[in-house]
Amino acid sequence: MTIEVIPVRGVPEVREGDDLTALLLEALGPGTLRDGDVLAVTQKAVSKAEGRLVPAPDGKEEWVARETRRVVARRDDLVIAETRHGLVCASAGVDESNVPAGMVTLLPEDPDASARVLREGIRSRTGAEVGVVVTDTFGRPWRRGLVDVAIGCAGIPAAVDLRGTPDSLGRTLEVTVVALADQVAAAAGLVTGKAGSIPAAVVRGITVDAPAGASRDLVRPPDEDLFRFGALEVISARRTVREFGPGKVPREALIRAVAAALTAPVPHGSRHPSRPWAWVLLESEPARRRYLHAMAEAWVRDLRADGIGEGVIERRLAGSDEVLGRAPVLAVPHLSLDRSDRYPDERRAQAEREMFLLATGAAVQSFMVALTAQGCGSAWLSSSLFCKDEAREAVDLGAGWLPMGTVAVGPLPGEPSSRPPVDPSANLHLR
Repeated sequence: MTIEVIPVRGVPEVREGDDLTALLLEALGPGTLRDGDVLAVTQKAVSKAEGRLVPAPDGKEEWVARETRRVVARRDDLVIAETRHGLVCASAGVDESNVPAGMVTLLPEDPDASARVLREGIRSRTGAEVGVVVTDTFGRPWRRGLVDVAIGCAGIPAAVDLRGTPDSLGRTLEVTVVALADQVAAAAGLVTGKAGSIPAAVVRGITVDAPAGASRDLVRPPDEDLFRFGALEVISARRTVREFGPGKVPREALIRAVAAALTAPVPHGSRHPSRPWAWVLLESEPARRRYLHAMAEAWVRDLRADGIGEGVIERRLAGSDEVLGRAPVLAVPHLSLDRSDRYPDERRAQAEREMFLLATGAAVQSFMVALTAQGCGSAWLSSSLFCKDEAREAVDLGAGWLPMGTVAVGPLPGEPSSRPPVDPSANLHLR
């Protein structure tokens, strides 16, 4: 196979409302395009023609915020964000290069649709059956430098699935899916560049026996994304989730979350390397029901003793069951104070207990953040704090363990909305 990459020279500056197909065909000249060619067009040209060149007199930050669906990672002024297209890139694709001062370009509203419009326009005017790729320049995790990738695709496969086919030695390929559209974009990037005023290239010689696709085929779904959050962003991404989606929570995810919880600061850790916590994971329906029933009986008894009416009691039980009763897993953290130092002075003894309680809060937070990083939702409810003995007996732990509430765990019901940046100024005191 021989691949040619042919720059499309002589395209004038693209402006809003321009017929981009006509501009490209005029620059190419009649008869240049052949069946099977792939025309790679830069995002900047497409965005300008579609009116995605916008004013930004105060800088691009406001547009970055508008175009961001989810902040993936942030460091100083650099923001890596997921756009509504599912693309993960710097500044949500907002770009100040090759545009007038005080302006920025945004990604096309629907890059796949943009590619389809160009392809259909070329076919109707020339009869040529070509593929079209809309390209943009992305950075890459783990590697320095930029490379052009496909953000829009029409008429060619975006991805070619080779799983199940033999390699050169006859072994069956198990994980190989080739990002063909990205390969085309990268090849075109060799001649378009960032400073050459060449907005398109023809890539010739590609022969692939696979159905055409769209660039969204290349977007990794959340459940396959092992690097969905930056180190700081996963903390902000943790939410109290009171409704859960269908399915189960993988036991491996729970075990990894408990392991993360056990990394929390440990009181007297240098003297006592063992952790003062036990985590009981209630996965089976009978185990969850036994635990919830024991707590409900204790709540009702105490509420009645406090003179609370039956209607209020029923509402409180129903509210608890809305979360705890529907969660696929209930995680019950327990604390042991056996390692705490004993003091005859009550003030110091109280401080010792509080130190262990603070550490337990850190452990629970780590547990829930680890669940978030693995695509699970959680809610920490006080529940067992009001009936410690009954809750502990229901999970069959010894008398030395104190249940520290209940964490309801389950699959997320959908993609959580982006949390606005938190301004800490009202809670921050610098001395």
